[in-house]
Amino acid sequence: MFIGALPLLGRLTLYLAAGVAAGVANGLAGGGTFITFPALLSQGIVALQANISTTVGVVPSYLGSIRVFRHQLAPHRQLIRSLAPSCVLGAVTGCALLLNGSASTFRSVVPWLIGAGTILFAATPLITRALSRVEHTHPARRGALYLGIFAVSVYGGHFGAGLGILLLAVMGLALPLEIHALQGLRNTLSVIINLSAAIVFLIHGHLALQAVSMLLVGTLIGGWLGALLILRLSPTLVRVLVIVIGAATTVKLALG
Repeated sequence: MFIGALPLLGRLTLYLAAGVAAGVANGLAGGGTFITFPALLSQGIVALQANISTTVGVVPSYLGSIRVFRHQLAPHRQLIRSLAPSCVLGAVTGCALLLNGSASTFRSVVPWLIGAGTILFAATPLITRALSRVEHTHPARRGALYLGIFAVSVYGGHFGAGLGILLLAVMGLALPLEIHALQGLRNTLSVIINLSAAIVFLIHGHLALQAVSMLLVGTLIGGWLGALLILRLSPTLVRVLVIVIGAATTVKLALG
């Protein structure tokens, strides 16, 4: 696709389609940024503007999912409230790093982060079994949960591709929950992280408004569809799907 080759209607259609596809990806396990970010770049939007526009545009993808997972989330409202400050503080820190620093060093370690997160998530059953003697309410385990969520939120505010994989990895190790509950929590925390970053970027300005407006619509639809699909899959298949998406994300990042 040639940069800037599409007329207005074509660009809007591209952004809408990318938003729907990204919403479905985020509803399943994450990775929607790899659809929206290149779509914006292809139309001549510079990298930083494409990055912050994508962060704002994908927020609705998680809102649709939260609605679908509302029953799984009901018993964990207090946990969500307790993790929210770590998400907000981490996301704002990540935004500050993006807007005020060089991204080259940070981006170079991103494939390693996603790859490690995918491996941790895949190994969660084995690690959980090994840690079975340590109560989930143990201060060290709880501390690791909050620290891990903060670190992942910093990443989410800075770039965010593969955010869902990292959240699932941290929570899978720290919380004794089945995969659908973890997916619901993952979507909820992703909303908090992306919304916090979006507020910072809205204040900062420099958004690609045409792209953002279409992404907001497309990702809302796609996120709802992706979450509906997840609930119809077996927990084992969902786990395999997350691992496959995580591996694909790692390879995509490593190749540039």
